Amino acid sequence: MNEEARLTAWVRGRVQGVGFRWFTRANALEIGGLSGFARNTDDGRVQVVAEGPRENCHRLLAWLNSTDTPGRVDGVTEIWDTPRGGYQGFAIR
Repeated sequence: MNEEARLTAWVRGRVQGVGFRWFTRANALEIGGLSGFARNTDDGRVQVVAEGPRENCHRLLAWLNSTDTPGRVDGVTEIWDTPRGGYQGFAIR
């Protein structure tokens, strides 16, 4: 059961100015099979959108919630949906 999924995650904490988006992209590429982006928001969070196999999205979400991230993650809000497509690779915005 490895259907395609879309994960949208908003990461709170000290996650801007610490390389968080770069490391998120690197982890998404290492996991493989994911497309989407990571971007800073005006309120200090990082938004991550990842589409691909649900298992791989869960692996990225586990990393976002781990202590292995740069900076400090205070919490992650997640929304699951069906993929919309249109992404070429995994970008930093």
